[in-house]
Amino acid sequence: MKILNIRNLAIATVLLAGMVSCKTFLNRPAEDSYTIDGFYQTDAQCFQSVNPIYNSPWYDFQRGFMKIGEALSGNLYYGTDDAYQSFVLKSSDQPLRDASASLWSVNAYCNGIVDNINLKAGPAVTLAAKNTVKGEAMTWKAMAYFYLVRCFGAVPIIHNNAEVISSNQSNFLKRNNIADVYTYIVKTLEKAIEFLPEHNQPGRIDKYSAYGLLAKVYLAKSGYGSSGTRNAGDLAKAAEYAKKVIDQSGRSLMPVFSDLFRLKNNLNQESLISWQWTVSTHWTSQNTEQSDLAIAGFSEFADTWGTWTGLTIDLQNAFGEDARKKTERNNDDARRKATMMMMSDHYEYFWVDKGGFTYDWNGAKVTHPDGSSTQLTYGSSTGSNCVKHLVGDNNDHILGSGVGMARMQTSLSTHLLRLADVYLIYAEAILGDGASTADATALSAFNTVRGRSVKNYVPKTSITFDDIFKERRLELAGEGDFWYDFVRLSYYKPDDAKARLSAQERGYWNNLDGYYKGTNLASDVTLGSWKVPASNISFEIPFPDTDLAMNPHLTDAPVPFDFGSIGY
Repeated sequence: MKILNIRNLAIATVLLAGMVSCKTFLNRPAEDSYTIDGFYQTDAQCFQSVNPIYNSPWYDFQRGFMKIGEALSGNLYYGTDDAYQSFVLKSSDQPLRDASASLWSVNAYCNGIVDNINLKAGPAVTLAAKNTVKGEAMTWKAMAYFYLVRCFGAVPIIHNNAEVISSNQSNFLKRNNIADVYTYIVKTLEKAIEFLPEHNQPGRIDKYSAYGLLAKVYLAKSGYGSSGTRNAGDLAKAAEYAKKVIDQSGRSLMPVFSDLFRLKNNLNQESLISWQWTVSTHWTSQNTEQSDLAIAGFSEFADTWGTWTGLTIDLQNAFGEDARKKTERNNDDARRKATMMMMSDHYEYFWVDKGGFTYDWNGAKVTHPDGSSTQLTYGSSTGSNCVKHLVGDNNDHILGSGVGMARMQTSLSTHLLRLADVYLIYAEAILGDGASTADATALSAFNTVRGRSVKNYVPKTSITFDDIFKERRLELAGEGDFWYDFVRLSYYKPDDAKARLSAQERGYWNNLDGYYKGTNLASDVTLGSWKVPASNISFEIPFPDTDLAMNPHLTDAPVPFDFGSIGY
């Protein structure tokens, strides 16, 4: 596989030793400042070694993160001919190649850190520092494998990269059974939990971060290998660990949903696991999502090209919205506006120095404080564009973080696991395979999430699977997660998962541009309906051709994994 070549092994075992200075969580010195044998001599250096895993190795997964998580799932619109939206994904797809390489890079970094802590840590390093760093690395490793198994299905378990390289097995690895991959993830998280402290520095993984991820893993694996029902023991574990996070972590939901995605709240308590990005001279340390998702002209750097990337009509319908209405927005659910910008929406937190940003297809020219100007370009065929992952202009970035942004670089955190997600995991685990539940604790979890955002919300007294499935979509839309809800549903109800996907409206509006600009009538706006055929849908993504060329054994039947070889 791509990560197993010599160059990437060097990155994983040498450069991680000194890529981050002790000045702040994420700042980086020159990469040749340290050697491994002279590093890992203090607690600070050990923590520096794990810092890069909060951003750089994940960088090339960003685009695949959105295309897989949001376009495959029917939330994000790239066009009806888009490979992800129409399920005609090929092994030659570049974002797919990058995503795979990135996930294997994370695994290699994590393996390297654990090995180096065990072998290189000096006598002055405390046991607490050693354990915490290993626990963080192992949690990130579990997260990488959780993405891998839900994307590609059976994958090789690489517990020690150095051993694989030294034994010349890089091009001969076979995939391991999906059930074994899940067992490996569980064992890795259980070991991480032994090492991690109850509370860590803000933004860093702690014991409850790992418990939350373990709950999500158990919920996913509960249906694998079953037909129609889920494993009761796995559901009980998911509920147990989720409840532990809810009751014992000391975390709470942010009062205002949109505040979760503002720079000033990068390290907010609702976020259990997140990528922590930074604008720096070290390329790959930054968040680049604004460039992909924001409309042209949104920043001063001419680095946004998401004009034609919108949120699907189906997601709009789920929020009770209709793009054919110019000014009559449905704002009963605050998450709608915080997820998708639509005609007449005003955002006070974008373009603060200009009095806020209004989504208006008239596309006025905007003059920036430095005297330059840009022409905003609107053109989404669904009448909406993304909000999450956006910072705004340079002034907004300075207000939020104290420093400016740069071309294709922001410091906005990407939240991968939030407390709200854990609440909904708990509610679903308690529901299990029942038609509905009136369990007080499950209702409290569900109502807490929905009640935060829905105006005049009347708490539910009973909830169903459909209630929770939809609520997860509305809460987490745009956060790269919805596809994996379909994957875990496909484990035990594949026909149901396909039916839900093929029923989605993934089409577009004809003549919307002219209507918004007043040259067309409302009657001119017609639906160009498009729905993905159920026969197109597969819940396993193809391996990239680069991986297949490196290791043709990826096409072989999966084999059991030897758990006696890993030491835990």
